[in-house]
Amino acid sequence: MGKRAARRLTTNVHAFPETEADWDPLHYQPHREQSYIRTVKPQSDNQRRMLEAIDACNVVLAIGPAGTGKTYLAIAKAVEAMEAGRIGRIVLSRPAVEAGEAIGFLPGAMEEKLAPYLRPLYDALSDRMGAKRLKKCLAEGAIEIAPIGFMRGRTLNNAFVVIDEAQNCTYTQLKMLLTRLGWHSTMVVTGDPDQSDLLSGMSGLGDIAHRLDALPDVAVIRMEERDIVRHPLVAAMLTVI
Repeated sequence: MGKRAARRLTTNVHAFPETEADWDPLHYQPHREQSYIRTVKPQSDNQRRMLEAIDACNVVLAIGPAGTGKTYLAIAKAVEAMEAGRIGRIVLSRPAVEAGEAIGFLPGAMEEKLAPYLRPLYDALSDRMGAKRLKKCLAEGAIEIAPIGFMRGRTLNNAFVVIDEAQNCTYTQLKMLLTRLGWHSTMVVTGDPDQSDLLSGMSGLGDIAHRLDALPDVAVIRMEERDIVRHPLVAAMLTVI
């Protein structure tokens, strides 16, 4: 087999099983292929609902346990929309809240200070578009890092906005972020209400999701343990801790 044919064969390998029945997060599947694919396929019914909701609605809230693919699916759809020319830029925002420990002063410009907090988003973007292209898009402004504290007063038109780790936002912050939505834009808010690093009762994600659930044009997708696509032990551990 020639190099070109081998490369084409590798590209067509499916990272996700074709049917939901093939996937069980509590049982290890050695045949499951984790290589990159161009088109992301859902591994569960809730993941399918999330992808369909992003196509149908301008505002989507995806909440649920860690490892259910919320952030990755949001980033994949953002890159897909930009490559198709449906939006002009991707805007990423994530609370700069430490997970239970203070890391102190971070040197450098704003982007460098935020880099440790945005690492999961960078990883997903790099996986979908490659490190070289990601660096170029960041330099050109096609992908923008927008600290939550600097979002007030903005109107985000022609953009795909991803608000990650929203459980670390207060109700007031989330209200401000949601009202940044402009014309021809999509906003996806992801988070796990059970893993907030804020003081008890300060997270506004659960309340916001409950209120927006009543709006027909806003999709609230609730992931469950069965949607976890990380190591099988993640699903097992979340059932006991």
